[in-house]
Order: sequence, then C-alpha cells, then structure tokens
Amino acid sequence: MEGIILAGGLSTRLGTNKLLLNINGSTVIERCICGMRDLCSRIIVVGGHSSKDIKHILNKYPKVELIDNPNYLDGMFSSVKMGFSHIVGERVFLIPGDYPVVDKQTYIDMLKIDEDIVIPTYNGRKGHPLLMKSYLIEELSKDHTCKTLRDFTTKKGFASINVTDPGILMDIDTIEDYKKVLMYFQTKD
Repeated sequence: MEGIILAGGLSTRLGTNKLLLNINGSTVIERCICGMRDLCSRIIVVGGHSSKDIKHILNKYPKVELIDNPNYLDGMFSSVKMGFSHIVGERVFLIPGDYPVVDKQTYIDMLKIDEDIVIPTYNGRKGHPLLMKSYLIEELSKDHTCKTLRDFTTKKGFASINVTDPGILMDIDTIEDYKKVLMYFQTKD
C-alpha cells in the first residue's frame, strides 16, 4: 500500500503557500500525511512550485519521498502521472495536499473495498482520497483520451463508499476554506 500527495500547485487563490498553513500546531501538508501514514509503506509527495518550501518539513517523515514534477505548470494531471510513475505497490491512495482533515478511518474503510477504483462520498458528494489498484497505472499513462484523473475514473468506473467524514470534501483554496477547516478542528476536539 502506497500513497501519493499532490503538492505542486501555485496556491494562487490563497496568495500564500497553503501547504504551510498552521492547523493546531501542524502544517496542512503534515496533516495530509498523517491521515495515511500508518497504512502506507511509502508516501510520495509530488512537488512543483512549492518543493523547496516543504522539503524541510517532509524530511521529518521517514516514509515520505519528495518527487519534483518539472511540468507542474501543465496542471494537476501531470503531477498525478508523475506520482503514479513511482508506484511499486499493489494499491495506491491519491490525495491533493490541501485536504488536511480526512479521517484515518476513511482510509481504513476504503481499504475494505476490493475494487479497481474506490472513491468516498459524503452526503452524496464525491471527495478525496481516491484508492486505485496499481495495475491500472500503465493504462492511465497510455490513454491520451483522458485529460484528467476524473476522465479516467469515469471511463473505467469506480466503486463508491459512503463515509461519515466531511473532511473528504474540505480542501483549502481560499482564506474562507482555511477558516472552515480551523473551525472544524475546534468542533472535533
């Protein structure tokens, strides 16, 4: 079991590197790592714009490997493909690095579903992370008809799992999103 965290974006809507924002004493990227680290033998963080800013943080985590995507300006799908090209395990979780409040139980529950692609839902809405069997990686890399991971999962089909975790929908794109995440942590404690 391996994990991929996408961390190559520009954070343009927020105006600062969102991966470094503080949530109860940990950065957003650390919160993202913590959700999956006990379940994964290795976590690949695909960096780009912010690689130099997060490298010192990632060095604290022995299972975490930072991979630079020189083509990060081509969009998130280029980082998805870069991350997948480093996977050797049978299954892989994939999550954008700005989803810091996904509960560990969501990962555990997803692992119980033996399907090629598993996507969690909360109140009928699809969220993150995605769980995929790695034998599909070669097909994804050769399929030039798909321009996004969503195109690929729609084409292949996926199993949904209903979870009680609103964190699967909580990313940080704006200061308002960040405030919602902070409020969520206050109610969770």
